[in-house]
Amino acid sequence: MILGQIAWVDCFAFLLFLAPQLIIHVGFFETAICGIKALPFLLAQLPYQLIKERYFTPKSQRSPFVQQASAFQDVVIRCVRYAFAKIPSSIGKVFFSKGVALPFLRFRMLRHGYLRSPIYWREVNRADMNGIYAIHDETRRPDIVVYYCHGGGFSMGSAHFYLEFLLAWISLLKDAGYENPALFALDYTLVPEATYPTALQETLAGYKYVLSIIDDPSHICVSGDSAGATLILSLLLCLSDYSSIRNKVPGLAVIISPWTAIISSKNRNTPSDYLDANSLHLYGSQYIGTKAYADDALVSPGRCTDLSWWKRASPSAGWFFIYGAEEVFAPETKDLIDVLRKAKLDVVEHEEKQWIHAWPVVKLFLCNTQEDRQSGLRSIVNITKERIKK
Repeated sequence: MILGQIAWVDCFAFLLFLAPQLIIHVGFFETAICGIKALPFLLAQLPYQLIKERYFTPKSQRSPFVQQASAFQDVVIRCVRYAFAKIPSSIGKVFFSKGVALPFLRFRMLRHGYLRSPIYWREVNRADMNGIYAIHDETRRPDIVVYYCHGGGFSMGSAHFYLEFLLAWISLLKDAGYENPALFALDYTLVPEATYPTALQETLAGYKYVLSIIDDPSHICVSGDSAGATLILSLLLCLSDYSSIRNKVPGLAVIISPWTAIISSKNRNTPSDYLDANSLHLYGSQYIGTKAYADDALVSPGRCTDLSWWKRASPSAGWFFIYGAEEVFAPETKDLIDVLRKAKLDVVEHEEKQWIHAWPVVKLFLCNTQEDRQSGLRSIVNITKERIKK
């Protein structure tokens, strides 16, 4: 199921679903105060900066992202940049929560003629972890499973928010020739409610669940974006020394815009990206908590320079890193890729010029043509098809 591009009517619908959830979970006055604080940005700063850079600045002097972005993309990313830097995570959590994301997805489906999802999916709620399981045909076992961990700085995000992206992924895997593709998306506990190692323990429990639904672990693709990619990297390091499933490494790792080093001087703001280094430092410190260290390999996988450990942790069919050249995490991502290559591991790197954080996800929602919207996912599916045989 691949829906059409996001339109302004979708944006208005999202706000309609969001407003009552903010009042319920944050409170009317707190929400109103946040809205009032945002008015100067929305009414003055946003239009001034937008018009100045897009229409009165030579193209060569614009930020790399703005040089190739549409006006709609530009507006959305400027708003996201403001929100990430200025809006508390308690409000951000509501933006990406099930209560907002699920009715929004249903609205999008109805707008495109779907009364129900053509791909079966259900929630998985267990004592050790929660998530969403989706499969093309629920009556048969899958021939490939994607295990996905969402992003959001460890402080916001949900599997429900990513559901449209994930269902499109299954559709493209089916089109690529897999008989019965499936996907499990983890909903890990966010900060500050829980700190390290809670999310990693849940990630491990999610992987065990995936092992229970497919016969061959080499037909598992583990993936995640941002903080979710961090959890996947930490999971792989953890698996290599986890006695009960040490020999059950996945076939492929698709790492999207990973947060490889939680606290790093290289994580600096860029003119294009919507991430904010100060907010990242706050969320990262909350994730680490008081009982762990920022440079611990299982906290910050990018700090692991033990080549033998990475060899043990490596998926059987290798790695695929995909990230934007203009994002905050690009320098640390490149450093990790260099380490993996020093270990003589099979690493494919896709650095998208002029693009920003988590661009395969962002493109599906913000680009105009289906070709552009699906380009990130299709590059992932193509390498999956190449590495995990049907």
